[in-house]
Amino acid sequence: MVNRIHPLFQDSPKNLLSIYFCAGCPNLEGTADVIRTLEKNGVNMIEIGIPFSDPMADGIVIQNAATRALRNGMSLRLLFEQLQDIRRDVHIPLILMGYLNPIMQFGFENFCRKCTECGIDGVIIPDLPFKDYEESYKAIARKCDIRVIMLITPETDESRVREIDAHTDSFIYMVSSAATTGAQKDFDIQKQAYFKKIQDMNLRNPLMVGFGISNKQTFDAACSNSSGAIIGSRFVTLLNEAGGNTEKAIKKLKEEIGR
Repeated sequence: MVNRIHPLFQDSPKNLLSIYFCAGCPNLEGTADVIRTLEKNGVNMIEIGIPFSDPMADGIVIQNAATRALRNGMSLRLLFEQLQDIRRDVHIPLILMGYLNPIMQFGFENFCRKCTECGIDGVIIPDLPFKDYEESYKAIARKCDIRVIMLITPETDESRVREIDAHTDSFIYMVSSAATTGAQKDFDIQKQAYFKKIQDMNLRNPLMVGFGISNKQTFDAACSNSSGAIIGSRFVTLLNEAGGNTEKAIKKLKEEIGR
C-alpha cells in the first residue's frame, strides 16, 4: 500500500486544509464519524489526537478536550478498535498525534504495527527528541511504512531544520510559535518572516503550518508560505459548541477561513 502523504502533496501542493480533533471528545464513539464527515466536506488530511493527561504543547482548548476524552473512557487500544475499518471508505491521509508516554506504554513497535493495520499514514509525537527518533524509533517506523513527522519552531536552528529535512520523508510541521496551541487573530510580521525564511530554504519536504490558525487572515498567511494549514483548537471548539455535530462544525470553520 502506498503511503497517502506523498500523493497528497504531489497532486495538491497548495492551500491544503488539515484538521486536528481529539479522539473521544466530545463523544467517545464519534471518531469514525468525525473522520468520514471531514473527508466528505473536502478536508485534505486529518490529525487524530491521542488524549493524554499532560499535553505540554497544547493550549487550554486541547487540554480540556483530552481531559474530557479520557473521562469518557478513550484509550489508545479503543482508538485502534474504532479505526479498524476506517479504510473501507476513507482515502485521505490520516495522522495520529500523541505524546510519547501513552505510545511507550502501548509499545512503540506494537503501536506502529497497529497503525499499519488501520491504514494510518504518519505520526506526530511532539515530545520525541529528534536524536531519539534517529537512534531508536526511525527504523521501526520505517519497517511499518509509518512516517514520523517532526515539528520545527522559530527557535529551531537552521542546521537542525536541514537535518530533520534530510532524515524524514513526509512533511515538516512548522509551528507558528514556540508557545502552545490555540486560536490567534493574526500572525505578526515576525511569524510571517519566519515562515518565509523556512520556505526560502527550499527543503525537499513540503511544509504545513500549525498552532494559532482560526480565521481567513491566519489561514491565508499560513498558506502563502507553505503547502497548507493545520487547524486544531478552533475546530475542537466548534465541534464542542455543535455538540459533536461534525457537519455543522466543519461548515462553520470553512466559512470562517473562506473556503
